[in-house]
Amino acid sequence: MTFSIVARSADGESWGVAVASRFLAVGASVPAAVAQVGAIATQADANVAYKGLALSHLDDGATASVALQRLLEEDEGRDHRQVGIVDVDGGAATHTGHACLDWAGGLTGDGYAIQGNVLAGEHVVLAMRDAWEATAPELPLAHRLLAALAAGDDAGGDRRGRQSAALLVVRDEAGYGGLDDIAVDLRVDDHASPLPELARLLDLNDLYLTASTEEEKVPVTPELDAELAAFAEAQGHRDFLAWVGTENYEMRVAPDLSWIDEKVLAIVRDR
Repeated sequence: MTFSIVARSADGESWGVAVASRFLAVGASVPAAVAQVGAIATQADANVAYKGLALSHLDDGATASVALQRLLEEDEGRDHRQVGIVDVDGGAATHTGHACLDWAGGLTGDGYAIQGNVLAGEHVVLAMRDAWEATAPELPLAHRLLAALAAGDDAGGDRRGRQSAALLVVRDEAGYGGLDDIAVDLRVDDHASPLPELARLLDLNDLYLTASTEEEKVPVTPELDAELAAFAEAQGHRDFLAWVGTENYEMRVAPDLSWIDEKVLAIVRDR
């Protein structure tokens, strides 16, 4: 009783899943992804073992279609399952068992698989496809996934209503401090309006947990260094990096204070 999109970014560097449902904590059951391997959504009468199995098949070199075939061959409950998979090269596959509750179905395109069950109608997955294809390929994958998910929600989504949503994106060294591959891992487990709440969390994720691009980095000159030191002292901190750590901006300020993100600099100057 869920709708989802599984996709690879146009640059071939990120893989992810966006999902929403009238189901508690859908993010705990449906999505899984590994950088340089692929991503999967398992739903309907979800077989959560599909996540580890599919990623293992993909890691061994299977395409999305072959990985899906192996999952279904080994599962007597396949007629009740729905699954979408995207592999390392952007190959996509989707399956909707004939016993899934109406409306149920899915589609694939270049680098994406979209699927849903107990939907308001086929127009939900078509709206998601159109939104995905309308977004600029260079946008961060999380934002493209969320736009597609929101379009499905606007088109009626899960016909039972709304409860939860989740967003998972992986990319090499995209995690906190560059020490893992989790670029985005956000869940709205129980909310009257899960999609707007997920969008709010993604904005916070971009600020606190996403590394600055080169274009966002402002070199710290001696004059700016003095400005930042004076600011930190006025805020009651021993130095500016202590303020950075207190405010959780470590991903957007250089450890040696050689640069500061333009967003953080704007926050400093607005205070």
